[in-house]
Amino acid sequence: MENGLLRNKRGLSEVVTVLILLVVGVLLAAVVTYYATNVTLSRTTLEEARSSYERIWVNETGSVTAFKLKNIGGRDLLIDGVKIRGIEADWEEVYYHRVPSGTEVKGDMNVTSPTNLTGTNITISGRPYSQAKLDIPLVSNCMILFYIRGPDNIQIEDVGTTVNLCVYTNNSQYISECNVESATQQ
Repeated sequence: MENGLLRNKRGLSEVVTVLILLVVGVLLAAVVTYYATNVTLSRTTLEEARSSYERIWVNETGSVTAFKLKNIGGRDLLIDGVKIRGIEADWEEVYYHRVPSGTEVKGDMNVTSPTNLTGTNITISGRPYSQAKLDIPLVSNCMILFYIRGPDNIQIEDVGTTVNLCVYTNNSQYISECNVESATQQ
């Protein structure tokens, strides 16, 4: 009689068993992925910077690039370099002014001649600028003003053309475009 009782009991079919195992596996993988993503995103803050008031002036003495860069991300960043029209600017050509935290700088960048960008410390529009020597750190929620002498690949014939400007860090690139303007005074 025992054999008869066991024969009447039926289990799940193989198809249903495989489906249950697949669904459980997929649900476990989804939970693990969700947890890992949540932990990763909550423990890291994003790097983000925004450039503004990009200007490139040129005259017979050369070209000057100027722009503002503000760190709007949640962590500090390190500026590794600046490329203008695909050519990296040498640090000796880069001058910067750190805007004190909480200070707002409104308005455009002022035109200056490449001949004014010489020496290690210069003054433009009453602000002291330092010549860059190494990568430049930018604290979160702060701003730096840049003036760059050159590059040599911007000529007087480029007035009116659009040129790309790329600031790059260890983790990202911030690309913008601006028109080349004449710096010749009337």
